[in-house]
Amino acid sequence: MKLTGKVALITGGGIGIGLAVAERFVAEGARVCITGRRQEVLDKAAQRFQAGTVTTCCGDVSRSEDVKRMVATTVAFGGRLDILVNNAAITAQGSVTDLPVEDWQKVLDVNLTGPFLLMKESIPHMPGGGSIINISSIGGVRCIAARPAYCCSKAALIMLTQQAALDYGPNNIRCNVVCPGGVVTEGRIGSLAERLGTDEKNASIIASADVPLQRMAEPSEISGICVYLASDDASFTTGSVFVIDGGANVVETGRLAVWRALRDAGVR
Repeated sequence: MKLTGKVALITGGGIGIGLAVAERFVAEGARVCITGRRQEVLDKAAQRFQAGTVTTCCGDVSRSEDVKRMVATTVAFGGRLDILVNNAAITAQGSVTDLPVEDWQKVLDVNLTGPFLLMKESIPHMPGGGSIINISSIGGVRCIAARPAYCCSKAALIMLTQQAALDYGPNNIRCNVVCPGGVVTEGRIGSLAERLGTDEKNASIIASADVPLQRMAEPSEISGICVYLASDDASFTTGSVFVIDGGANVVETGRLAVWRALRDAGVR
């Protein structure tokens, strides 16, 4: 029970990585507020938890008024705020010349401005210290074809995290980054399989062709590092970047060929 007595706010907590992190946090003794843009998704997620361990707050992380409400809801629910997990994110397809300016701006608003606003509003509620965990991506440390907005936002999130680690270290607020590789999230593999004209198992294999572990991660496999970073076990860990990608970051060649094969198969 490494998080007993702690209170956490997790954005994008209704599905995928965010929900898996919430489940692990509650299992470790924390009380959690999960947020997202669809109340019905949050309500469904909340049913997985014992009463009194989780609350929800519907809103858009790119809107300052929504962010203020998320933090206020968390503090009202738990009486404090110890942990912030910035997980909410979106992406957009298209190279620089193809990507609409509106799509570029929306991705940056959610993936970068959102965490900035959450950190700005949460830090004053951590007078005794706390842990901020920003979920970036392998796309924050290396390029992904036709994803300039996503990769730029995730790379900038790493720098924002490290800047905060520098500025708020004296306040015992630790800020770290987790960079997942491919993760099996709700609907993702099914959609990929449909577009490839194959089953989900083969779709996952194709998408993981250049991953040394030869598969995508389950959301639960990202949650463990988040528990560590939120706990006192990581009391001397701040400004660090943790890449959880099955070894994909060590592969020098192959990704472009895989992407082209997926593109030629009609996958976007």
